[in-house]
Amino acid sequence: MNWLFDSLNLFVVFASVFGLIVGSFLNVVIYRLPKMMEIRWQQECHDCFPEEIAAPDGQVFNLSLPRSHCPNCQKQVNAIDNVPVLSWLILGGKCRNCKTPVSKRYPLVELLTAMLTGVTAFTLTGSYWSLAVIFATFVLIALCFIDIDTMLLPDQMTLPLMWAGMLLAVMGISPVSLQDSVIGAMAGYLSLWSVFQLFKLLTGKEGMGYGDFKLLAALGAWLGWQALPMVILLASFIGAVGGIIMIRINGSDKETPFSFGPYLAIAGWIGLLWGDKIINWYLTSYLGY
Repeated sequence: MNWLFDSLNLFVVFASVFGLIVGSFLNVVIYRLPKMMEIRWQQECHDCFPEEIAAPDGQVFNLSLPRSHCPNCQKQVNAIDNVPVLSWLILGGKCRNCKTPVSKRYPLVELLTAMLTGVTAFTLTGSYWSLAVIFATFVLIALCFIDIDTMLLPDQMTLPLMWAGMLLAVMGISPVSLQDSVIGAMAGYLSLWSVFQLFKLLTGKEGMGYGDFKLLAALGAWLGWQALPMVILLASFIGAVGGIIMIRINGSDKETPFSFGPYLAIAGWIGLLWGDKIINWYLTSYLGY
């Protein structure tokens, strides 16, 4: 593995190409995982109330089956048409068979994944920690788009991300100590949980979902409890700006619910790359430390 870390340029190029390939897989996860959860919930409801709720159709549906196909003509997508970005460009963003337009989001997710992977590799240079953050980046990207589409943050992704942060601390790969990682996970969950309970007590409404608590717990496990105030403030700022833009573009009102998970994920990713510099800058500039 050292041969990969010896050259920063080689590491960045390799990571970017790898990110482009993984971005194609993330498109599958973003689309299929919520549907897999829905099928499982429907099956559980049917098991409890078989006389009222119909059972799922029994068709196998997971991350690998059924094979990728055009939703319009149902024709299976060939391997040559699954090359990240390039296939979409060659086909003009349309299905090869029926010429139905294919969403621009597929190549955009692939390009975004490649770009963020390259930035991560360049910023953290070659190390096992940089590899870990690259994989955390993949998870955060998937969580962002799933939350945007469904307002869900699946436990299948947030909880393993949290445990991975603690495991990296145990192994000595993370710059965060095990104690700070565990406290970060606890503080991350409890901080948003407390805000949720207070908001519900005062307004009678639920201001956010439990997935947000678990995502912040995961970020706390990776960053340590010291970085949580920065992540929350940064996520709130980005969320406020994003909310204003959404209101202006979509014409929605202030009561329209929106996903907070993407803003937490963005703030967490920034914290993983530049958290120490941001905290040191704040302490030096405003507190004189």
